Amino acid sequence: MNYKHTYLLRIEYLGFRFHGWQKQPNLKTVHWAIDKTLKFVCTGIRTKTVGVGRTDAKVSANNYAVQLFIDEVLDFDDFLVSFNRNSPADIRLLEMEEITDHAFNIIQHPKQKEYRYYFSFGEKNHPFSAPFITGILDDLNLELMQRGARLFEGTHNFTRYCTKPNEHTQVVREIAMCTIVENTELTASFFPKKSYVLVVRGAGFLRNQIRLIMGALFELGKGNYDLAYIEESLRPESTIEFMKTIAPSSGLQLHAVDFKE
Repeated sequence: MNYKHTYLLRIEYLGFRFHGWQKQPNLKTVHWAIDKTLKFVCTGIRTKTVGVGRTDAKVSANNYAVQLFIDEVLDFDDFLVSFNRNSPADIRLLEMEEITDHAFNIIQHPKQKEYRYYFSFGEKNHPFSAPFITGILDDLNLELMQRGARLFEGTHNFTRYCTKPNEHTQVVREIAMCTIVENTELTASFFPKKSYVLVVRGAGFLRNQIRLIMGALFELGKGNYDLAYIEESLRPESTIEFMKTIAPSSGLQLHAVDFKE
């Protein structure tokens, strides 16, 4: 089915009340909400949307990319105002651009993604923080976790950091950056005095890979793992079957998606 025009939309959303990006029967998902908004804004016009990838339930996005196929030319300013006026409060259109390369495919095009996982530790957070920051009640060895995060950088076998991989899953992936720093960007009056963020950057990630990495680092910080165990988990011949701890989804954000020229 051919469409006359294609646009790249940049969208941010709070994922706390959604069951992820992908449409699912009888569930509210981000894709469902966006298509519902477009159906009203573009009444009577054929449209189709494709997202840059899946996000899990309760995962948010600071800059998510959507490819919009449509049969009419859009006025950028009017469309942005109309979309934001009619979309849910937890979804906002940031910007858009027309795609003139008809071969562009948002799924297959080379890209770099950056995920961020926000967390705090040592005491229970204000309940209003729940959609944004995971609170760990235990004391964590932050310096050890920072050293552990660096072990994930480079090309590794991430079989143990993927939910239900099969024989066709490409488990060898490259992570360009994996670091833990103090959170200074995401702020609110009800946030804990100090919080931290795991920043992970790479071309593509496996199902639940970031949350499993964060879970392993939590265990490292609690003293249940050591650095040697993390290193062993990344070896193809390791006898470790899988990583048992998956971090809660609400602390995770897709921070940026950059398409390569």
